[in-house]
Amino acid sequence: MALDDLDAEIAYLMNVLEGDVEDLHEVEFRLRQAISALRAEGLPVPEDLLRLEAELDRRLSSKD
Repeated sequence: MALDDLDAEIAYLMNVLEGDVEDLHEVEFRLRQAISALRAEGLPVPEDLLRLEAELDRRLSSKD
């Protein structure tokens, strides 16, 4: 994934989470893809994305 595409994906996910989210599983999946792409490029994963990932994990595990 190109860096510009990755930036756009992260911005999209942040906007989705600010609104009414219908499918948290889809958001979590796409976030994990973005984090994996950062790691694959050897780039650091921003702390806010890691916190977001943990929050999504918490929300999804409490729904099950």
